[in-house]
Amino acid sequence: MRGTLDRIRHTVGFELIGLLIFAPLGSWVFGYALHQMGVIAAVASLVAAVWNYVYNLMFDKAMVRLTGSVRKSPAVRVCHALLFELGLLIVFLPSVAWYLKISLLDALLMDLAVAGFYVVYAFVYNWAYDIVFPVPGRAVPGEASGSEPA
Repeated sequence: MRGTLDRIRHTVGFELIGLLIFAPLGSWVFGYALHQMGVIAAVASLVAAVWNYVYNLMFDKAMVRLTGSVRKSPAVRVCHALLFELGLLIVFLPSVAWYLKISLLDALLMDLAVAGFYVVYAFVYNWAYDIVFPVPGRAVPGEASGSEPA
């Protein structure tokens, strides 16, 4: 399982890269000023950073309890990303509607689009992170296992 410093590196990287992609993309797609999308992205990033740490810790502990491992299949990665975004959607819906002075329905449509982006982003980021920073004690695909074939 990952240690605290690794989880912090994971979370900070996820949020910084996500912020750099989302603010300008959100401004362009939704037609709001960059500073408005920047504020939404920054607040969301802070809340999501805490949620990311807590959620991934709980998810890994649940995986260890249920499967004995933190190794994630593609299907588990999809489930992981969807559940993560569902938790954020519940928190952000009312705050986005209030800040942008839009209806809850408009905020829901916007949040669903943003969640769709982040589901894909989370899937790609977490898979790439696991390749670049493998879980300690777990063999990396293509890496020697320590014994040579006879």
